[in-house]
Amino acid sequence: MRVNHVGEVCAQALYEGQALSANTPALASSFRKAAAEEGDHLAWTRERLDELGARPSLLNPLWFAGAFAIGALAGKLGDRLSLSFMAETERQVEQHLAGHLEKLPTADARSRAIVQVMREDEIAHAQTALRLGGGEMPAPVRSLMRLAARVMTRSAHYL
Repeated sequence: MRVNHVGEVCAQALYEGQALSANTPALASSFRKAAAEEGDHLAWTRERLDELGARPSLLNPLWFAGAFAIGALAGKLGDRLSLSFMAETERQVEQHLAGHLEKLPTADARSRAIVQVMREDEIAHAQTALRLGGGEMPAPVRSLMRLAARVMTRSAHYL
């Protein structure tokens, strides 16, 4: 659950950064709406961490700052690229959450319910990004994003 919490810290920061640098108020509003939904996920995962007697990642300030900077940069590179980045981010997060659902014990209904709702929301965010003009990121960028996510998830698991 700590890894999922870190993911929500990053998602919230990413979308706030993208909102800050979006070219239109309507797009900024869409990013802020996604950030607010990620804020719900953040609260749910934090509450679940507390219930499990676990702590959040010690690196959360670093994750937030890095994701915010990446979001702001993506926005500066243009709305289409920013939306494409959002769509790919959400695709990768959805895959992570699907894998997490497979690993969670069936008896942990509370964690499973949280992860399932988050997964559904991430799918909707990706679809929104595509509907608003996002496209496919180049393969090297997708690979780099997967690598960065692996570093984050492995680090967050322990730290």
